[in-house]
Amino acid sequence: MPIHSLGYVRLDSTDLEAWKTFAGDFLGLMPVADEEDESLRYRMDDYPARLVVSRGSESKMTALGLEVLNERDMRRIASEVASTGIKVVEGTDAESDQRRVTGFVRFDDPGGNPIELFYGPILDHVPVRLPTVSAFVTGDMGMGHVIVTGENGRALKEFYTDVLGFYERNTMGGRDRTVWFLSSNDRHHTIGVTSAPGPGRLIHLMLEGASLDDVGLALDRAEKLGIPLMNTLGKHTNDHMVSFYVYSPERYAIEFGFDGLRVEGEQPTYEITEGAFWGHKFTPPPA
Repeated sequence: MPIHSLGYVRLDSTDLEAWKTFAGDFLGLMPVADEEDESLRYRMDDYPARLVVSRGSESKMTALGLEVLNERDMRRIASEVASTGIKVVEGTDAESDQRRVTGFVRFDDPGGNPIELFYGPILDHVPVRLPTVSAFVTGDMGMGHVIVTGENGRALKEFYTDVLGFYERNTMGGRDRTVWFLSSNDRHHTIGVTSAPGPGRLIHLMLEGASLDDVGLALDRAEKLGIPLMNTLGKHTNDHMVSFYVYSPERYAIEFGFDGLRVEGEQPTYEITEGAFWGHKFTPPPA
């Protein structure tokens, strides 16, 4: 598999104070200080910060970091991306140091989503200390999963499978509103892609706790902190994740889950007609 896992997500936000409450107090990620700028950096395991939120003039995703095994794989994949006509730019040493990686390249996928392929995370060997979560499920499955959009969802799917080598797991939504769930490892899905008007954007991020208690306690924190609920506790039909969803400060759909399926290698794909076995009752975003 050319891509190892989802390594990090970088965001711009107009409200860093809201993210301090959301990422630290609610999600239970470990804040990491950095004297270079005022960006918020959060660890969830032995890797460097996997979520970075910087102050920006508008709220948007600035990088979806996909980890590869080594420099050789990064350059090989970058060459394949460039062969499709997509411009690939190598990150500078200073940018790599800021991300705490040995090296990376950046490009936009066919939907316009900013992608970074990186290798060699720089470990500081300081144990992660999570304030309210026992542990997150990461390791060989990476940070979690995301869903992104583009004007042409099928073109996105073909790019991630044909060029980046992702497995197809399943679809939902029928022929007119298809969502493709794709994976680069044994997590049921690493990324989902679908069509939506306008430039590509992040619409969903999932983090997986190590226990059902982690989910229940996070649900309690959401109520205590006034984090708006998007979907009630439920169990998905595709990855069997027991989870709930909330709205982030920018109205991203943030899922906090437990016990998602591990799927070994490539398996036959399938269509789901219901998103949940039970629960996941939807609530519109607050006005």
